[in-house]
Amino acid sequence: TARDVSNKLMEWFGEPLRGWDISRDAPYFGFEIPGHTGKFFYVWVDAPIGYMASLKNWCDRRRESFDNWWNDPGTEIYHFIGKDIVRFHCLFWPAMLRCGGFKGPDQVFVHGFLTVNGEKMSKSKGTFISARTYLDHLPPLYLRFYYACKLNGTTDDIDLNLDDFAGRVNSDLVGKITNLASRGAQMLHKNLEGRAGTMDDEGRALYAAACARSETIAGHYERRDFSQVMVAVRELAESANRYFDAHAPWALVKQDPEAARRVLTSLLNCFRVLAIYLKPILPGYTAQVEQLFGEAPYTWADTATPYENRTLNPYTYLATRVDPKQVLAMVEASRPATPAAAVPASAPAAPVKPEIDIDTFGRMDLRVARVVAAELVEGAEKLLRLQLDIGEVRPRQVFAGIRKAYDPAALVGRQVVMVANLAPRKMRFGVSEGMVLAAGNPDGGLFVVSPDAGALPGATVK
Repeated sequence: TARDVSNKLMEWFGEPLRGWDISRDAPYFGFEIPGHTGKFFYVWVDAPIGYMASLKNWCDRRRESFDNWWNDPGTEIYHFIGKDIVRFHCLFWPAMLRCGGFKGPDQVFVHGFLTVNGEKMSKSKGTFISARTYLDHLPPLYLRFYYACKLNGTTDDIDLNLDDFAGRVNSDLVGKITNLASRGAQMLHKNLEGRAGTMDDEGRALYAAACARSETIAGHYERRDFSQVMVAVRELAESANRYFDAHAPWALVKQDPEAARRVLTSLLNCFRVLAIYLKPILPGYTAQVEQLFGEAPYTWADTATPYENRTLNPYTYLATRVDPKQVLAMVEASRPATPAAAVPASAPAAPVKPEIDIDTFGRMDLRVARVVAAELVEGAEKLLRLQLDIGEVRPRQVFAGIRKAYDPAALVGRQVVMVANLAPRKMRFGVSEGMVLAAGNPDGGLFVVSPDAGALPGATVK
């Protein structure tokens, strides 16, 4: 627990012992006290019990013992809270658990408040940004990365400065970290059949230095000091980029291909270690790295196993730069809606196509699909290459003409609707195994059709 939180708790312990009113009179939300009509449990009595109820529900569904989880001395229980509810989570709740014979939390991690552009969130300024609005414009990867750069295990407030957000993602995540994989993997495939060799002496020393930071970085995670994790990863990425630039494999490959292979192998091994270090913060990003290297899901110990004399899978974009226009669009979408009268009721209607009967419509198989990967298609101005999960053994590849409307990274993780029984179409860039539904405005705007939250990949659209 942070030092300032501990100090505040000790102040409270120094005060006289007082009673705690755990009931509230109607009207009140929550649970009515049995046998006492019009009396309700105070929210800070019943709300924390919801944590236990969630675990109990999970255990019941899996036929496991709640007590063997919650009260097992080997189980670690962590709470993550805001600094305005320390009194309830660090005084009242542990006391209730102790009196009830239940294990208390091992640690309580207390966060400060979030400001946007140095101020409290404001709807009028477009800085009261909902999770849904953010996800409509940018992938969660970027926000997870940025918050990790800021969170330091204290109760200090953190600021989401939108200019700094775009700059740090572009500079560090894309320009320093992802750039290692982008340059290394693409050059290896373009010039050396995509096959890694062995590391050279300098590269092996660089890889060893990255592996040697394992315990230190794990310690940062244990203390939830995520910002120090990011500092260490950034430093290692900078060292790997300096190594790459110094050896200039783009020129070396013309004179000594095997020497260039050793340099690229060293670079990719260093990147792989960084991806493993980032997995607790960016699990989706690291999952894509696992696919790139053709490996099973990483564990922390995998940093010690070098990747040599193996063939890399073709590179797909792991992260793309944040376009300032995306941030501006997100802010505008977060402002209060303009009066309905000022907005046209609908777009000019296009002529309705000829009528079909219900049997004809029924032959179309529409499915909910989750976008597991999205990338630009080289040589195609309108297309994105999508990998869509509809619950089958493998994702389907679909080419969609939505490149001008969507950043590929912002689509990953979203759900769309696809025509699943459309005959495969062989294109210049590969085979398209379906079609994504999108609405088109008269002005050329495109909007993919998405189901409401809760629909599962593969669900039939009826």
